[in-house]
Amino acid sequence: MSSLEPATTHIALPQLIRLQADARALKLPAAKQVRSRQAGLQRSPRRGRGMAFAEVRQYQPGDDIRSIDWRVTARRQSPHTKLYEEERERPVLLLCDLGPSLFFASTGAYKQVRCAQLAAILAWLALWAGDQVGGIVFDGQTLTVQRPARRKKSVLQLLDTLASLQRIRGQRQEALSSDRPGAGLDTALGEARRVAHTGSRIFVISDFIHLSDDTSRLLGALAKHNTVSALQIVDPLELKLPDSGRFAIAGDDGPVWFDGSNPRFQRAYGEKVARHQAQLQECFRTAGVSPATVMTADEPAVALQALLGPRGRIG
Repeated sequence: MSSLEPATTHIALPQLIRLQADARALKLPAAKQVRSRQAGLQRSPRRGRGMAFAEVRQYQPGDDIRSIDWRVTARRQSPHTKLYEEERERPVLLLCDLGPSLFFASTGAYKQVRCAQLAAILAWLALWAGDQVGGIVFDGQTLTVQRPARRKKSVLQLLDTLASLQRIRGQRQEALSSDRPGAGLDTALGEARRVAHTGSRIFVISDFIHLSDDTSRLLGALAKHNTVSALQIVDPLELKLPDSGRFAIAGDDGPVWFDGSNPRFQRAYGEKVARHQAQLQECFRTAGVSPATVMTADEPAVALQALLGPRGRIG
């Protein structure tokens, strides 16, 4: 019988607050311009006298003469004007799944811990970018909604919810049961449609184990007027079982043992995983959602760096 290295099962509020350091390493440098109280880092498609330079083009009747680029005008011997992109704040909404299937990991940290860490880093990044931050945290039994706001207090409230709604198997045996109606992924997606303002940046952080016939439709409806990313948290053991040894997995009726050296079991398990992943990718494709995978062994900041790109911009 084999044993796996214990994974981190819980993360407390002070640890989520300290993730500011990880977020700070990813964030954009401070802008040189002085922004008004309501300025954000998201650019509007409307061109005008804004904060961020966009391009120089030939002067057109009605252009503000204060925007004329005199250097380019002199060089090209015809009037040219500078165009700017007006910057505005954009709500960032974090859907955080702490359901029963996330009380698991064979390495690194429980999926529920990775979910909380990813959400915390994204929340700090959004706050520092001048955006509103909100969240929907659900655990299969309860669903907590925090509407987007541009205050540090709101981020701290969201982190407190993430810390308090985590469950350890030994503490809440009822968490092993299936998601109750009204507290699962589909319900959270439906709630997000009511909470999210048009043009929001939405991250759905889940293992997406429990898909329904409605999941793709709900994701698609959310992505119709918002930018949505799906962050799937996966444990290596879920993708490929060990080739040998006996292992136990907790189930509703107690531990379920399996033999990794059984070729029929390995084949059946592999086929089930492949079917689910194919179904999930089709769900994301149909919904128009951008997917990314985060392993339980991954450091959240490193995973987000690959997702967000240079300087940690939440685009």
